[in-house]
Amino acid sequence: MNGTALHKTAADCAEELPGAELGHPFGDDWEVFKVRGKVFMLMTAVPGRPVVILKSDPGEAHALREQYSRITPGYHMNKKHWITLEAGEGVDKELVKELVTDSYRLVVAHLPKAKQPVGPHTFGSSTRATS
Repeated sequence: MNGTALHKTAADCAEELPGAELGHPFGDDWEVFKVRGKVFMLMTAVPGRPVVILKSDPGEAHALREQYSRITPGYHMNKKHWITLEAGEGVDKELVKELVTDSYRLVVAHLPKAKQPVGPHTFGSSTRATS
């Protein structure tokens, strides 16, 4: 998967999530996806390389960084709770969609119950084993 496909796949997935909204609060170079005002995905290019920045459970983030060379700590974000995904070997559509959905679910889970557009523990449940 190349960088253009990475951004398109991530954006297409995010746009299908209930309550997701796209904004550009940091300028045209950053696409920021939020649910109920809370960020769950950012897309930009860092030194010319398209990246997707996603929220991740700290334990899962560590396992993902160990398993995939194209997953690194979150660019300009809390390194424990965010990951950066780059296009390249091992990164396919299924992984991108799963990571975007997982990020969304993590953010929704921390919203007040009345603001949750979906049940975060049942919506888009992960099927990938990270061990």
